[in-house]
Amino acid sequence: MTGKTENLLQSLEGNLNFLAQLGVDFVFTEDKKARKHDFLLSLHERILRCRLCPLAGHRENAVPGEGDFDAALVFVGEAPGADEDTQGRPFVGRAGQLLTRIIEAMKFKRDDVFITNVVKCRPPDNRTPLKEEIETCQTYLLAQVEAIQPRVIVTLGKVATDFFVPIDASMSSLRGNFYEFGKIPVMPTFHPSYVIRNEGNKNIKRLVWQDMQKVMSVLGKK
Repeated sequence: MTGKTENLLQSLEGNLNFLAQLGVDFVFTEDKKARKHDFLLSLHERILRCRLCPLAGHRENAVPGEGDFDAALVFVGEAPGADEDTQGRPFVGRAGQLLTRIIEAMKFKRDDVFITNVVKCRPPDNRTPLKEEIETCQTYLLAQVEAIQPRVIVTLGKVATDFFVPIDASMSSLRGNFYEFGKIPVMPTFHPSYVIRNEGNKNIKRLVWQDMQKVMSVLGKK
């Protein structure tokens, strides 16, 4: 585990205390599954109302994420785009349609997995989220991961990969290899929008599918 990853995990308790101060209860005691679902629903509502960074002033809708709160597989992208900002749902544009096809090819339904982003509000003009925006929003993503406890996280693109795998390396060298975030395996792969921008390059599609086959193997989907 790298120092940055360890620091992120060590800060999770403080982040969750912060959420508790905002009125979110993260104590799972009786009926753990129900308590977890209640927490994630409360977190969802908190994200919808969040005004912690300037991105809130530009958005139409915050995009907390969606899917199965007990998912074995979590996909994490960079940030919402225009379609996501309008609908309040993650990955619903062209990139989202491709992601849905990938999920189905992996023998899952979209409702079987959980899909979210590092940053929950759309940056202006779809620019890359700033370091300060990521740091402000990380509480929500860390809490989602801690609550769901997936068996595998797939990071879509460089921003999400840098968050979970803070290694100074290119996506081409990182993708296709498992890393660990805490005890959760993380598989970096190319963002669906990158695949679309390079749709004439069949090798990129092949590499993404190779990555997903490795994920399927870990999850017993052959």
